[in-house]
Amino acid sequence: MQQQRIGRLRSLLEQKGLPALLITNATNRKYMTGFTGSAGYVLITTDRAVLLTDFRYVTQASEQAAGYEIIEHGPKVVESIHDLLRKWGIAKLGFEQTDLSYGTYSSYAEALGGIEFVPTGGLVELLRMIKDDEEIAVMQQAADLADRAFVHVLGLLKSGVKELDISLEIEMFVRKHGAASTSFETIVASGERSALPHGKASDKIIGTGEFVTLDFGAYYKSYCSDITRTVIVGTPTDKHRDIYKIVLEAQMEALERIKPGMTGKEADAVARDVIKRYGYGDHFGHGTGHGLGMEVHEAPRLSVQGDVVLAPGMVVTVEPGIYLPGFGGVRIEDDIVITETGNRRLTQSSKDLIVIP
Repeated sequence: MQQQRIGRLRSLLEQKGLPALLITNATNRKYMTGFTGSAGYVLITTDRAVLLTDFRYVTQASEQAAGYEIIEHGPKVVESIHDLLRKWGIAKLGFEQTDLSYGTYSSYAEALGGIEFVPTGGLVELLRMIKDDEEIAVMQQAADLADRAFVHVLGLLKSGVKELDISLEIEMFVRKHGAASTSFETIVASGERSALPHGKASDKIIGTGEFVTLDFGAYYKSYCSDITRTVIVGTPTDKHRDIYKIVLEAQMEALERIKPGMTGKEADAVARDVIKRYGYGDHFGHGTGHGLGMEVHEAPRLSVQGDVVLAPGMVVTVEPGIYLPGFGGVRIEDDIVITETGNRRLTQSSKDLIVIP
């Protein structure tokens, strides 16, 4: 698997006219090498694949980074990189422009002497957008775990319980069942707080007649899932039911129509147009979805600015919502993988309006 990724990256470097690339981003390092240590630098050339790390990780890197030459770097890693490039006769080196601070860039550029230091944007991330079968299988397991956590926490939801208690139960459940953690800080937002798209769990006590939005995921074997369900505690009003029905219609329409060849903007419009048609367009202020993988937010974006064309192997979320200040909000989210003809849902939790007595 690593050799295939190295080959694909080399093709991109050839297109850019770059003889070498330095990878400093931790997620990209793990993707390219399989190495899970906390310190390391990847150097890819037309014929070399090197992982530089310090003495703490040499043995671990040798075991995990198949196909890589493992080098223990000196006190200043940039000096080790400089020596290698000089030895190999390489005069131009690409770097990940969004990962290096200006201070680090300046010190590296100076230390590299006569070697041209060239900014690159999103090369490894471009590879990461398309998941292979092995990645999708792991992401299905992460989604399954999120589904199981939702079923578990439904049995604990009731009026009088703190949002933080529900968040803790989700965290404990996914970790007990194999996840390293949740994919992000769990959102549990009840009542008026459910109108906050990112209403992280608080000390608020869940009351009756309130929406409760649950947004969480499982970080499992280095991959994320991300699911949102909105339930109601107590008797729903007609307004509760209407808002929920509109969001569900928008989400189901998007799931039905999203397919390869669409841009992220076109996919976003499918759900957004439904919500606009009911007069709530101003209350849906975020994108319909985002890429998902080793990070919970990756390319591509399903938004009004999403210009990437969807392709088989991409995994994205579909999560329209309506948020009414002073009343509450609804969001419904699933993870899907783009297929040759449409998409396949990874998360399977019920989307019927669940009413908790």
